Amino acid sequence: MTEELTDRVLLELDARDPELFNLVYRSYASQVLGYLTARGVEDPEAAMQEVFLTVIPRIEGITGGVNGLRTFIFSVAHARMVDDRRRQQRSPLKVPFDAEPDVRREPSAEAAAMAALVPTEVAQLLEVLLDDQREVLTLRIIAGLSVEQTAEIMGKSQGAIKQLQRRALEKLRESAAVKEYVAP
Repeated sequence: MTEELTDRVLLELDARDPELFNLVYRSYASQVLGYLTARGVEDPEAAMQEVFLTVIPRIEGITGGVNGLRTFIFSVAHARMVDDRRRQQRSPLKVPFDAEPDVRREPSAEAAAMAALVPTEVAQLLEVLLDDQREVLTLRIIAGLSVEQTAEIMGKSQGAIKQLQRRALEKLRESAAVKEYVAP
């Protein structure tokens, strides 16, 4: 549809017609977005969507043709801008993080978590496995891949992957049972 929004088109199209919604949005969205952006709305795209979500269901009750519609759209946009300003005033001041003055020398929580991701005990447990068994378990359990994905990566059949996984888990169980039995 390449029609321009006119009083005639506004009257001819049914208020629930998707073409009318599309035409109204295409006619005013960029202007509403520009207005909200210029007025300092924090998230102008989201506010613009709220404007049209408010306007579209009420198109049928708007009087004054295209000028009335335009007035209503921008009155809703203004209300959303005022709401945004009030919300911003109630929110704490947002200051961007600057890494330069950060003098901490301890590792971050993220670095500590990543370091603990593969504890030495797990690595020692996996050492009792054959290379293929270790690879299957790391791909299946740690990486969370499916049997099909693991088979593709390792160049083996799905049945072979299932057997390797079963044997690896059995070997780990046996290894853990031996350690418990031998432990004082």
